[in-house]
Amino acid sequence: MRIIPAIDIINGKCVRLSKGDYATKIIYNENPLEVAKMFEDHGVQYLHLVDLDGAKASHIVNHKVLELIATNTNLIIDFGGGLKSDDDLKIAFECGANQITGGSIAVKNPSIFRSWIEKFGADKIILGADALDEKVAVSGWQEESNEELIPFIQYYMKEGVKYVICTDISKDGMLQGPSFELYQKILTETPHVKLIASGGISTFEEIPKLAEMGCEGTIIGKSIYEHKISMKQLENYILNN
Repeated sequence: MRIIPAIDIINGKCVRLSKGDYATKIIYNENPLEVAKMFEDHGVQYLHLVDLDGAKASHIVNHKVLELIATNTNLIIDFGGGLKSDDDLKIAFECGANQITGGSIAVKNPSIFRSWIEKFGADKIILGADALDEKVAVSGWQEESNEELIPFIQYYMKEGVKYVICTDISKDGMLQGPSFELYQKILTETPHVKLIASGGISTFEEIPKLAEMGCEGTIIGKSIYEHKISMKQLENYILNN
């Protein structure tokens, strides 16, 4: 299972929110490149980079941060947050993103999202399926849609999607453990999905459990910044798996 640390960006700084609420913002580092290099120094190969300003603005904002990290590290970066147009994707890929994540767009404008899968290939496009009570949430989690989570994932898998990041919003940033039951349900009902678990990871012991269930990757954020999981633990896990 891939270990994918997260860097969330507001005003060019590395922050974390709780349950997607911008009012809960904590700045952890003024320099996201420093954080990315620290991850790389501990054997991490992947990075989940989220443009929270972009999620609010509905277009790419922090592409310079993406470019800075992509140019100065060898990290394989998936980038998301407010990507709504072909131009946004062009900028993201030109600035060094290896993959992009689309969430709200897949709900609100399925034809554009389907065209991205066709144009850029399923390996480049991740479906962001973030949910509250198994309903997909959109617009930086500010809105709940009427889309049921599992049928939503199944629909896009038929359209060619391979990778799905799923965050249970009620768990995000709360350090109370991930939604094991929800992930088990998704993996059971969509057996070929490359599921990336995100949200709520609070202890190292949860990581092997997610791997055992069949998650393809896990995104880890606040538990690293709050020193609940050490980089040494992650380094050893990466070395031995």
